[in-house]
Amino acid sequence: MAHLDVSNIDYFLSDGRQLLNGVSFKVGDGHKTALIGPNGTGKTTLLRIIAGDLQPDEGTVSRSGNMGIMRQFVGQVRDDSTVRDLLVSAAPPALAAAAREVDAAELAMMEHDDEPTQMRYAIAITDWGDVGGYEQETVWDEVTMAALGLPFDRAQYRRAASLSGGEQKRLVLEALFAGPDELLLLDEPDNYLDVPGKRWLEDKLAQSKKSVLFVSHDRELLDNAATRIVTLEPGINGASAWIHGGAFSSYVKAREDRNARFEELRRRWDEEHLKLKELVNMYKNKAAFRSDMANRYQAAQTRLAKFLEAGPPEALPIEQNVKMRLRGGRTAKRAVVAQKLELTGLMKPFSTEIWFGDRVGVLGSNGSGKSHFLRLLALGGSDPDREHQPVSEVEIAAVPHEGSVKLGARIRPGFFAQTMMRPDLADRTLLDILHRGDEHRSGLGREAAAGALDRYGLASSSEQKFESLSGGQQARMQILLLELSGATLLLLDEPTDNLDLHSAEALEKAIDAFEGTVLAVTHDRWFARSFDRFLVFGSDGRVYESEAPVWDEKRVDRVR
Repeated sequence: MAHLDVSNIDYFLSDGRQLLNGVSFKVGDGHKTALIGPNGTGKTTLLRIIAGDLQPDEGTVSRSGNMGIMRQFVGQVRDDSTVRDLLVSAAPPALAAAAREVDAAELAMMEHDDEPTQMRYAIAITDWGDVGGYEQETVWDEVTMAALGLPFDRAQYRRAASLSGGEQKRLVLEALFAGPDELLLLDEPDNYLDVPGKRWLEDKLAQSKKSVLFVSHDRELLDNAATRIVTLEPGINGASAWIHGGAFSSYVKAREDRNARFEELRRRWDEEHLKLKELVNMYKNKAAFRSDMANRYQAAQTRLAKFLEAGPPEALPIEQNVKMRLRGGRTAKRAVVAQKLELTGLMKPFSTEIWFGDRVGVLGSNGSGKSHFLRLLALGGSDPDREHQPVSEVEIAAVPHEGSVKLGARIRPGFFAQTMMRPDLADRTLLDILHRGDEHRSGLGREAAAGALDRYGLASSSEQKFESLSGGQQARMQILLLELSGATLLLLDEPTDNLDLHSAEALEKAIDAFEGTVLAVTHDRWFARSFDRFLVFGSDGRVYESEAPVWDEKRVDRVR
């Protein structure tokens, strides 16, 4: 049995702004509850409060059952941690503590082989066994085989950074669903997963008896997996929660009906307010000349005071109004030409031509080389001319390859990085980034910069540093920089992963209006419907074209 009860949570940011306002909801035993809402409304903050990482200013969180957590950083691990470290991070606290002590004792043994160090190691090994560590290693063996195709003894010391984002996600999700925790908190579990991985997640959520609270922006996954939906609705005094007790297929209509009722109630309240004020003024004027009207004037005042004390109906949530304007420009007819291109160690040689104005979806399983292909194009191809230099300072690692891929005349690649690792933007506020500009784009005056941020729903975050933004806000900022850069070839690596529903729709409209060529790696089944054709990285190592999206390609069959 496991349940979660979130009651009247208030949370204020360090600058005094209220982020969460009286947020309340429950996750019942065995329920799969989705937490959605615009980027920056506080979904990850709320999950951190539930996890105990942050303390709310008001309100309480109570639960029954042990809780397992997948945090937002999973999928973006780029440090020296190992597969074992990643699994330990998702383990129950007692098990994780014992595992870390074993690791520390082993390191100490390498430096000092004295009796106290040996005793520490012996105690650590005993404690590891006492908390069920050896049984857990058996579970981890099943987990690494399912997620990576490798047994635990071969996978445990592999660097987590060598895994794709989807492999990192799948590894932790496999461990959590196989683990003993009855309640799971999953922060964007579908990010970086390929479509077979998303379908696996949908099946796991449907079959598992665990209670799950998860954040997602994937509409198909929401509809297939969520039994109820909690929306963080932004308001003037922070976000409050609205609960929809059904699936996503009925969510949009239910929210429209709810907002329509609010509008009608507010209209009636305003009308009644006006009538009462007019009534008070009328009796006030009459009471000035007739003493018998004094009681009626007093009664009208009392009625108005009680009306105002009760207050207006619940306010309509603040709706986002994100407007993206990706411009582009005319280029050569043949935008990209690949001839016998082989991504070393990833895919077999292939040839293709991508024409000006094409919208090409790049599909395939995680680890197949899709992001490598985009990065190679972002670097300007095999032998880039000066005009093919990237339009940003984003750091792009070299991509080993054979054969060639060339960009057409006037092609300026603009790259949206999947992991959003942008050292060039670190420790800088959004306003400063736009105001100063760089060698690829002109700086904007303060007023113009503020206007651009407002169009992307980032005005309230203008003085925040880039790395402090939510994943969705960072994604919108990256797209804004592409808008200002003059890119004529958009290379988008999972652009909708962190975008809320409204922002994803705004991006789709911007791509449709873009005068140029677009290649997008995506596992978003809804987003992919807007593309003209598809380049599929197959499980047999072939790259082939398709007029319709192909979602059933498995992991590429190669030596691991």
